Amino acid sequence: MRKFNIQSPDAGIREALQNKIDNLTKPKGSLGMLEELALQVGLIQQSLSPELRNPQHILFGADHGILAEGVSCTPKEVTWQQMGHFVQGGAGISFLCAQHSFKLNVVDSGADFDFPAGCGIIDAKIRKGTRNFLYEPAMTQEEMELAIERGAEQVDAVYAQGCNIVSFGEMGAGNTSPSSMWMSYLGGIPLKECVGAGSGVVGAGLQHKVDVLMGAAANYENAQGTEFSKSFGKRESAGAGHLSGGNREYVMEIMRWFGGYEMVMAVGGMLRAAELGMTILVDGFIMTNCILAARELYPAVTDYAIYGHCGDETGHRRVLDVLGAKPILSLGLRLGEGSGAICAFPIVVSAVNMINQMDSFAQAAVKKYF
Repeated sequence: MRKFNIQSPDAGIREALQNKIDNLTKPKGSLGMLEELALQVGLIQQSLSPELRNPQHILFGADHGILAEGVSCTPKEVTWQQMGHFVQGGAGISFLCAQHSFKLNVVDSGADFDFPAGCGIIDAKIRKGTRNFLYEPAMTQEEMELAIERGAEQVDAVYAQGCNIVSFGEMGAGNTSPSSMWMSYLGGIPLKECVGAGSGVVGAGLQHKVDVLMGAAANYENAQGTEFSKSFGKRESAGAGHLSGGNREYVMEIMRWFGGYEMVMAVGGMLRAAELGMTILVDGFIMTNCILAARELYPAVTDYAIYGHCGDETGHRRVLDVLGAKPILSLGLRLGEGSGAICAFPIVVSAVNMINQMDSFAQAAVKKYF
């Protein structure tokens, strides 16, 4: 699989950044998260005067074989219909990107549909949907590696256009199910606590979803044999954040067996963005599980991540806690598509404007106060 060179930003500039922030005309720490964000972006860019250039949103779409088991009330055709809707400009993510001056890039990672040439959707299709992970791996090793590569290529494309802050979104009927599997196996959280309503599964339908995913886990572990089961038991008991880059082969196996093409492409995109020193905006249950997988492969990737929003999907807060993440917003969103990341972007802009546009006490000839 492609190797990435991801290092934590050089901390040598931290003291100078913090001094600049602390000496702006305000009580120290009084702008709260704006100060934290300004410090993070300054570290990422290795600059006392960071800037946000040409923000772009990459939205990967694909279908899932597990949908055949009735784990979602969303029909499969909604995946390709919504992807077409995104590029036409009338969807939730469409107006948000337009409002906040993001270029929207919609990528066909594996939708079960043939999009016509020239429709505005980028063709990176691996296959027309994953296989049903209740019975077999969702994708082959070769498909997973190709998805990582194609996700990285999408980031290369926006970076070449001068983008230095990128957000990610997804579209795929049923994709809370593979996300729940990733969350459980990579976050060390009991599977039942990772499964939520998704697009509206409740009551008996929710219990059915739990039963299907529990069955998928049992089938997978049986296929791996007794030694795997013993090993996984140790991982689960170790608690949140227990892998942290320690077993890449295991992480890739979980990604391959339970993932979606759009999810694996997002992981590849996040890893490449960090490698290029870009700021990454993360939102939603699915994308938060993607940054979790990315972290288990390359722990330093989260140094480049800003978490836009904590949503209402069961487990979202839990996986944010595993990551030690502090989301900017809590608006009750559960749309996906990366909507919370775009909503949070103006706060990041305010943080950068603060460090660049506020006077220091010396500049303003104001006596420093606390």
